[in-house]
Amino acid sequence: MSTHKTNCNILWLTCQPWYYIRMDINELNEDEMRIWNTWKGSFKRVFGRVVKEMSEYTGLSEGDFGVLDRLVQFGDGKLRQQELADSMDWDKSRLSHHLTRMEKRGLVLRKPLDTERGVQVIITSVGKSALDEALPIVSKAIRKYFLDLLTDQDIKSITELAERTKKSTAIDN
Repeated sequence: MSTHKTNCNILWLTCQPWYYIRMDINELNEDEMRIWNTWKGSFKRVFGRVVKEMSEYTGLSEGDFGVLDRLVQFGDGKLRQQELADSMDWDKSRLSHHLTRMEKRGLVLRKPLDTERGVQVIITSVGKSALDEALPIVSKAIRKYFLDLLTDQDIKSITELAERTKKSTAIDN
């Protein structure tokens, strides 16, 4: 029989020796912190390598690619500026400043909407060419640094996790 005092935690129905640091429910334990840091670090490294390869070959930044890709994917080459900001999870000011830089490089145009308040962002032929050049580089890098390392089960598990976290972090949640 142990002579150590114990601290019983009703929430987890466990008893720990008194000298263990009591963990608050709002703190992460060592395993939780390790998985968080591993996931976060892995994502940052993969994403960083994809962006680096794209930037080295095309001169596009992550933001440039995001804008151009969304204009083509979601708007057939054009979107209202607010819709673009929402799709990128950027505030109006950040997007406006970024679009000004992109306009100076000839990648996009902005035109006031005649019938509605707002501005329409339009991809230019220069922007479309830049996107067309970047897409295979991005695809190859994603495959090299991420997809080729995954099994079918990994893909299924990651997809399910991504859908759950996307849902749990939705603005209206």
